[in-house]
Amino acid sequence: AVAVKNSVYALPRSEQALEDFQWVVREITEGGGEGAVCEAHFVEGLSDVEVTELFRVARESDYAQLAQDVRSVREVARAATTLTNEQRAELATQVKRLKRQFSQIVAIDFFEAPNRETAQALITELEERLAQPGQDQRPTRAPALAKLNGRTWVTREGIKIDRIASAWLIRRFIDAKARFKFVPARGYRPKGGELRFDMFDAEFTHEGDQCTFEVLLVRSGLQDPALRHLAEIVHDIDLKDSKYGRDEAAGVSRLIDGLAITNKKDSARLARGSALFDDLYENFRQSERSGRQAESKRP
Repeated sequence: AVAVKNSVYALPRSEQALEDFQWVVREITEGGGEGAVCEAHFVEGLSDVEVTELFRVARESDYAQLAQDVRSVREVARAATTLTNEQRAELATQVKRLKRQFSQIVAIDFFEAPNRETAQALITELEERLAQPGQDQRPTRAPALAKLNGRTWVTREGIKIDRIASAWLIRRFIDAKARFKFVPARGYRPKGGELRFDMFDAEFTHEGDQCTFEVLLVRSGLQDPALRHLAEIVHDIDLKDSKYGRDEAAGVSRLIDGLAITNKKDSARLARGSALFDDLYENFRQSERSGRQAESKRP
């Protein structure tokens, strides 16, 4: 920790940080000054855990803002059926700027804050879109729902809230025989019989301000009120715009973060996440049923 004019600037202890400070001290002493490196601990006030959380919250906000900026650029790319060379050059310049901002955030993201994967995947998707000259920039329309049974559904590896929830929705309500494949975000080319979701140029992915779960819900025509509750929670967690202001979002987000930490394999994350969404769905379904029963008994 470094104290400057009654302010304290904290850095996590690491071998690299220690070496950097040692070089600074060496430069000071070689210049005729005096310096020392010491490790500090708070006697009272903030704990190490709380300081770590401050780092995560700050970087999470940075990633969220960056993701919003990337989505704005992506909407410009999608607005045109094809991109002129001038438009492509302008967008490429913006992508370079966004990548530079991402690198700057990563450099001070000492504790792997949430939203990092989302921001990185969005930038990768935008890069791939610009790398395909002359391709129709509109999202691929999904095939008729009657043809969705028994398909292989492909999405980006390292699944989190939207991909977990979407896979659960697919298997439980859209395609009971669904198989899932988790692939790198960059460079994957779909094979015959595969459907992509929540990834670049997917048949089902974000549209406007809707997350993939919401898009699947609309396209499938499911009218279940309990699913609408889940869609609002997933939206608030994934897009972080508090559009619906769901009180449950913070708790569900924590559970998903913990699930991701303890389960590195996507298949395990999906299994655990599906159990979570089964329980949430039943809770909302019972609440809706109770509400209807109470309404029917009113004089």
